[in-house]
Amino acid sequence: MGFQQHGVAGHNVEVPVVDFAKWRTGSSREEKQKIASELANACQTVGFVYVINHLIPHDLLDDAFTWSRKLFNLKQEEKMLAPHPPGHVVHRGYSWPGLEKVSNSMGDENDPDLAKKLRQVSDIKESYEIGSDNYPDQPNVWLPDHVLPGFRDFMTGFYWKSWENAKMILKAMAIGIGLDDEDYFLRYHSGHENQLRLLHYPPVPAVENPNKEGEFIDAKPRQHAIVLNIGDLLQRWSNDTLKSSLHRVTLPPRQDHFIGDDRLTRGRYSIPYFVGPIGTSVIETIPSCVDDHHPAKYKPTTWDDYRLMRGSMQYESPEAAST
Repeated sequence: MGFQQHGVAGHNVEVPVVDFAKWRTGSSREEKQKIASELANACQTVGFVYVINHLIPHDLLDDAFTWSRKLFNLKQEEKMLAPHPPGHVVHRGYSWPGLEKVSNSMGDENDPDLAKKLRQVSDIKESYEIGSDNYPDQPNVWLPDHVLPGFRDFMTGFYWKSWENAKMILKAMAIGIGLDDEDYFLRYHSGHENQLRLLHYPPVPAVENPNKEGEFIDAKPRQHAIVLNIGDLLQRWSNDTLKSSLHRVTLPPRQDHFIGDDRLTRGRYSIPYFVGPIGTSVIETIPSCVDDHHPAKYKPTTWDDYRLMRGSMQYESPEAAST
C-alpha cells in the first residue's frame, strides 16, 4: 500500500505507529492525551497511521481474511447470487471486476461532468460490501447460506467488533484535535451507517507523496496492525486539519510475480472498514478546527448527501448505463 504524504519536509517519510495498549478504562487523562496527540499528529501530517494493540483480536483478523479468500475463491456464478444493486444509491453485495470505476478525486462538489469523466476508467478489483442488518437505507445483499455456510454469521460479528474498535479511535481523535468532549464524534455515529468491505485485487496498495507529485510512499503490511487513514469527509469536517491522503494500488515488485499460469501477480486481499455518521447529521466545521485565522472552508452538508455525491463518481446510474 502507498499514500501521498502531506506537509512533512523531505522524502524519507514512514507511516507512523500508534500504540493503544494503554488506552483502557481507567487510563489516566495524561496517558490518553499522549496516545491521542500521536494519533492526531500522524493524521495531520501523513494522513495514514498503523494502529497496534487495538481491540480486534489477532485470531479474529486472521479468520476474517480466511473467510474473504473463501468468498472470492467461489465460482463466479456463485458470487453473482449476491450482486451489487444497479446504480450508486445502495452499496452492498458483490461487485465484479469492472463494475466499479476508479475515482481519485478529492473534490466535494456535485459536478456531473467530473463524475462522468471519473466513471470512464473501470477498476479491476472485485469486492463485497457488508453493513448493518438494521439499516434500511442500505439493505445487505447476502449470499444464500448454502453457498458459503457460516459466512454471514462471522461477518456480522466482525462488523460489530470493528465498530467497537472504531469507537475507541473516534474518542482518541476527538481528544487529539483539542475537543474537551471525547464523545464528540460518537454523538454523530450509531454504527449502523458503517461499511465492511472485502476486497480482492492483484496489485498492492500505495500512497502518493504530496511533497513530490506522482511519488508514492510505501505502506507495507504490518502483521495484525490496522492501517488507519482519514477519509475525505473527515478532512472536510476538520477544516483540512486532518489530511485525506491520495492513495493507490500498484503492481508488486518483479520478484513478487508468479511464473507459469499465474505470471502477473499473486492475489491481494484487503478488508477496509468505513465509519460513517448518521445520514441526517449536519456535518459542519468542528469547533476546535476554526478560529479567526482559520475560517470555515466548507458549507454544511449531511452524510446522506455527501455519500450519494461521491458514490455517483464510482457507479453509473442504470439510466446512464443504458444510453
